[in-house]
Amino acid sequence: MMAQYHAMRKSLPADVILFYRLGDFYEMFFEDAKTAAPILNVALTKRGGTPMCGVPYHAAQGYIARLLKANKRVAIAEQTSEPVAGKLVSREIARILSPGSIDDLTLLDDQRPNYLAAVFRHGKSVGLACIDHTTGEFTIAEYADIGQLTDEISRISPSELLIPDHQTAEFGALTNCMAYDGYAFLPEHATTLLKDHFNVHSLDGFGCANLHSASGAAGAVLHYLVHQLRRNCSHIHTPRVRENTDHVLIDAASQRNLDLVDSRSGKQHTLLGVLDRTATPMGARLLRDWILHPLRDLATLTARQDIIASFLAEPFLLSKCRESLKGIRDIERTTSRLSQNSGNARDLQSLAISLSHIPALKEDFSSLTDCRLSLIDLLHDFSELTTLFTAALADEPPANLRDGGIIRDGWSAELDELRSASRGGKDWIARLLEDERKRTGIESLKIKFNNVFGYFIEI
Repeated sequence: MMAQYHAMRKSLPADVILFYRLGDFYEMFFEDAKTAAPILNVALTKRGGTPMCGVPYHAAQGYIARLLKANKRVAIAEQTSEPVAGKLVSREIARILSPGSIDDLTLLDDQRPNYLAAVFRHGKSVGLACIDHTTGEFTIAEYADIGQLTDEISRISPSELLIPDHQTAEFGALTNCMAYDGYAFLPEHATTLLKDHFNVHSLDGFGCANLHSASGAAGAVLHYLVHQLRRNCSHIHTPRVRENTDHVLIDAASQRNLDLVDSRSGKQHTLLGVLDRTATPMGARLLRDWILHPLRDLATLTARQDIIASFLAEPFLLSKCRESLKGIRDIERTTSRLSQNSGNARDLQSLAISLSHIPALKEDFSSLTDCRLSLIDLLHDFSELTTLFTAALADEPPANLRDGGIIRDGWSAELDELRSASRGGKDWIARLLEDERKRTGIESLKIKFNNVFGYFIEI
């Protein structure tokens, strides 16, 4: 078993803590145990001179959260075969968690993004790339100097920041930074990775063909997610270039002094706290971004003001829209989880509830005197999908897929039959035997079982 552990441990970066599944516990050994024990407030013990500590499997999420808050990364090694006497249980690393790639919504603030970022200097410009793995958002930008870069990092507050291992002298003082393989940042390598991932022949369509610093950072952050954290990134959006000329650039000191989104006395004493009347998590995150990146474009500003004026002129309609929006949950993060096959039945149920409010919202928007067409066109009717979810899903599905009970009884005759067999296997086999004897007319027909073939029919 320890040989298996050491092989897994060697395949991981030295700073990643390995949670090694042993029955009902996740165990940590050697330096991992020494590092994790004081953070998790668990006893550090020894067995045969080997330092070790462990946490219960069913409570692991809370312990993992503590390590992530301490800016640690965690690899989860799960058992992939059933325990058999005399045989080693197979295990494999199921996922690697880091502060910038958390996928458990209970560990996240739903009103702010969780950015994984990377910075890279190529020539005179400095590039920045940010991915929010929970929503698929992918933005890139270039800056003339490190001062502008530092101001932007202060605005977005990434949970994890990658820097090239050959540029640590320049970027090593940045908050939450971690040195990463400089090869991943090289523009030619990064460009190839981006083109392959998004299945395009050129980055021209993304507006970043000549942004070599930003492209290098973008390739590195994607490389880190896919190759080191082994994450599914099929849901990541194509990169959006954030042009400095589109927004008023607020330096870090001004941001703090103006109490835009954070204040020592609490959110209620910030501009965000005063303005935030959003009804959904997506709206809260968007408003935060708008405050940190004020627009310069007059046409876009005027369009926003026109929509606000339309709602203020219809207070009853505004109230109806707000009620509909309150029923919409975090669609962005829910659909991202589902697209990565890391969601569960409750995510499907949450999505169904959210989509069920869209028709009413669309009808309300049709009553607006101005800007109604642009808003209505952005909303799609998913009534057919909502009906399917409602009809197929159990009223209270379990949190874990392995527990079963996701599909309601009566939805699938085949599934109902299999459930009946699992609940009363002997009775089901007896009925099958009787049915087969009647169907074939062979009274000597038998149903038998052995360890090689399982159940089989003997004539």
